[in-house]
This record gives sequence, structure tokens and C-alpha cells, in this order.
Amino acid sequence: MIQIDENSIFDIIRSKRPLSVALNGPEPLLPKIQKVSENIEREFNITSYIIGERSWGSCDLNTQAADLLGADILFNIGHTISLENFGEKVFMINAFDTICFDTIATKCASELKGRYKTISLVTDSQHLHQINVVKRIFEENGYKVELGKGRGQLNDAQVFGCEFHPVHKIKDNIEAFIFLGQSRFHSIGIALSTEKPTFMLDPYFEEFTQINEEAEVIKKRAILAIYKALDARTIGIIIGLKEGQFAKIKALEFKKELNKLGMNIQLLALSEISNEKLENFRGIDAFVQVACPRLGTDNFFSKPVLSVPQAIALIKLLKKEPVEEFFKIQHWL
Repeated sequence: MIQIDENSIFDIIRSKRPLSVALNGPEPLLPKIQKVSENIEREFNITSYIIGERSWGSCDLNTQAADLLGADILFNIGHTISLENFGEKVFMINAFDTICFDTIATKCASELKGRYKTISLVTDSQHLHQINVVKRIFEENGYKVELGKGRGQLNDAQVFGCEFHPVHKIKDNIEAFIFLGQSRFHSIGIALSTEKPTFMLDPYFEEFTQINEEAEVIKKRAILAIYKALDARTIGIIIGLKEGQFAKIKALEFKKELNKLGMNIQLLALSEISNEKLENFRGIDAFVQVACPRLGTDNFFSKPVLSVPQAIALIKLLKKEPVEEFFKIQHWL
């Protein structure tokens, strides 16, 4: 069960004394965010707005919506990072899953015994508070457990869908990674970035799954998209218009490189990148998007849509240079 840290929200409101606030977070949390909004208005008699647009993380805070609403504070809920706030207006509020990992962690530790001796535990924001509990269970079963150190916005043992500093730094010392939670999105990223055995612990169904075969399918699809883009004559480079996805300089760098290689380039700007929207653009054979590195790998597009690592690989192929493992990097932007 997800619990939002409402006490922190109340403490900030008492300290800052705003006349109005806005709240946003992942779509599955919206019903709980509604309840928090009601409690805010009841407790403080101020206006509370719920931003219903998707929020994918700290790269997608919807600050523009909060500004349009005239909200004095924006609470982004459910994306725990190492920073508590961005400036004076945006506050990151934790939302923790209270589900217990004891049963599935014990089962996993028992069944993997003999296959691996040194492991690392990794998770997303909802389960960070469970890391030490699960670490103790694996250690009691004879494993050496190493937790990767955080960097930037990442806490120790935490990954984003596109950022893997804690696992990448220690991957040479680790035989397998264990991800706490139901997120294939994060687990696949770990498997692709490290190429180490990666298991996902699902505490709800009390089962664990090795995710590497699924990650390999994603990798093959990504490679196929790169080779399809080799035949393109016109490429659309997409700049994301969300505040944390705005990478105009990177887009212009790609434009310069691809122009040198004989490609015709059109620069596009979008807030939401979907196959339906891209089909509106005629005469474009392939796309490069510098907004979110998981868009092209995790979604269906009728034409190649390359992420930054894929675009770098494409340029190397066009230059007849060897292509290294383009996903084996710490950050896919």
C-alpha cells in the first residue's frame, strides 16, 4: 500500500504559508493525491490544485502548469531523490510502499544460493526504505551484499529508468543485481546497463523473475532501429519541451554531425512524443529524440525513433567506426 508523506507537506505549508499549492505525481497515485488535496484545504483553508498531467519523474515536474495556476508551491509526489526541493517553489514528497519483502527475499536468497555469492540490491523511490531489511536477509543467507553509491539526484542503491550510476560503478565486483519492486522498466535498464544477471523481486505475488531475456529483446529491437535509420535521408530531431527534458544543445550537436554526413535534418519540438504525433510529419524517414532515452525502446513507433545512445551509435556506423555496447553507460542522456 502506498503512503504519501503528508506530514512533510503540512510542515512545509506551515513554514511557507502559501495562499495556494499544486500537487502532481504518477498517474496511479492520483486518487491518493486527491485525498491529500482535500486534507490540505480542510486543514489550512487554502486553494489546492491537482495537476492531472503525467509526471514521469524529476525531469517532468509540470512547473509550467503550477505557474499558470498561480500556485505558490508545487509538491511533486512519489519521486524520491537526494534533493528535497528545487528552488523555493518545488518540493519533492516521498510516497513509500508499505509492502513487506521478507517472504520473497528469503525465497530468492534460498533458491539462488550456490549460483551467486556477491550481489547488489537496487530499487526505485517507493522501496528505498526496505533496502537494509532485505540486505540483512541476504547476508544471513551467506551472501556478500554491496550497495552502489548514489550520485547527483540518486540515493544509494537507487536507479532511474535512464540513470544507473550506483549499479554501473560496482558492476565489475557484482555477480548479480536484485531489484526490489514490480518495475520491469527499471529492471530492464539495470540489465542493459550492466549486462549482469538481474532479478526482479515482486512482493505482491511473492515471486522473483530474471529479466535478462526480456532486456535482450529490447536491445535487439534498439539495434534494429539503428540499422533501419541508416537508410534514412531525412531525420527529425525531437527536442522535449518538458523542463527536465529540454536538451536543445544536444539536438543541435546531432544536427551538425548528421548534416556533415549528408543527412537532411528537421528540428521538431514536442511535449508528448507518441507515434500518433510523429505520423503528422511527412517526408521524415527516422527520428532522434533527446527528451527521454526510454521512449524509443519501450514504446511502439512505426518509424525508427532513436535515443541519445542509439543516435551516437548511428553516427559511428555512418562514419564506418566500430560501435561499442551503447547501452553500457551510466546515463542514457
